[in-house]
Amino acid sequence: MFEIAKLLKNFQKIQGEMKDLQEKLSKQVITGSSGGGMVEVTMNGKFEVMDIKIEKKLIQGKDMQMLEDLIVAAVNDAMKKTQDLIKDKMGQLTGGLSIPGVGIPGMFGE
Repeated sequence: MFEIAKLLKNFQKIQGEMKDLQEKLSKQVITGSSGGGMVEVTMNGKFEVMDIKIEKKLIQGKDMQMLEDLIVAAVNDAMKKTQDLIKDKMGQLTGGLSIPGVGIPGMFGE
């Protein structure tokens, strides 16, 4: 019985720490890029795109398909960096232990 109470107490502590982590992650700024930095996408830890920067010579060009592809690649790069940041922070929180069903509410559609 004592072990269950201890486990529940630890779980509540982790839940509180996860809420704090979620708040901190929402304030993180992550930038992804493509085309050697010609397109940059900045998002926060909640996967919300905050800014897009496009080098002017890309806009003046006639190749819209390439510009669109570079934007998609930059968004995907920013998303991967955000996922890696969250995975790293969650690993620190759980001591590297993968706990099924334990995630950051509001992140990854949870």
